[in-house]
Amino acid sequence: MDSYINRIILGDCLSGMQALPDACVDLVVTSPPYNLKNSTGNGMKDGRGGKWANAALVNGYATYDDCMPYDEYVEWQRACLTEMLRLTKPTGAVFYNHKWRVQAGLLQDRREIIEGFPLRQIIIWKRAGGINFNPGYFLPTFEVIYLFAKPDFKLVPKANAHTDIWEFPQEMKNPHPAPFPVPLIHRIISSTDAQLVLDPFMGSGTTAIAALMNQRNYIGFEISATYVNVANQRIAEFLAQQNQSLFSDQ
Repeated sequence: MDSYINRIILGDCLSGMQALPDACVDLVVTSPPYNLKNSTGNGMKDGRGGKWANAALVNGYATYDDCMPYDEYVEWQRACLTEMLRLTKPTGAVFYNHKWRVQAGLLQDRREIIEGFPLRQIIIWKRAGGINFNPGYFLPTFEVIYLFAKPDFKLVPKANAHTDIWEFPQEMKNPHPAPFPVPLIHRIISSTDAQLVLDPFMGSGTTAIAALMNQRNYIGFEISATYVNVANQRIAEFLAQQNQSLFSDQ
């Protein structure tokens, strides 16, 4: 385990998680690719300007094109969740961020993915807005965080005062096309006493930074070398700022 702690491992997260022992992490916080290009809508066929400059999501997540047959996608995500829960201690939990959508007139609320897992609560993450290229829809501004809890999982004192609707603006100054905002992950981690946090889809490293902000350790997996480099650079900059602040205080 020492070779994994405070590292982002380049490679497939499913095989990476399978190499880890049972009940070795305290908390999982993650958001998988949403399979956005496997869509009946036209939202991923237009990459004009703004946040979507150079059609970042339209072209996929670097080395991952985000377009799987839906049945295969469900099977993959269920396998990933199975591993996340295997790795989580009896006092731990998995915070799994995903997005609902309507496909061919039917609601995909990710029930096929989450069925049978120990779901305790859903949290609504309300984003601050965005750009809507589809004239047939109102602008969607929410995502869902599924809280899968092990039997002995509890929040730290006073954390249960937070409601189940969280308003955080999306992260805009980030080269990843769909990053977590740091304050969102900070709330999750700071609401627990977890010492080791896993993010199997680490992306640009936000979960790692939020863990370090709370003096916790992290393990990450990421399939894209581009984003591993981005994440490590962001982490290095955060640590440098922390050291500078510490030096200034002294």
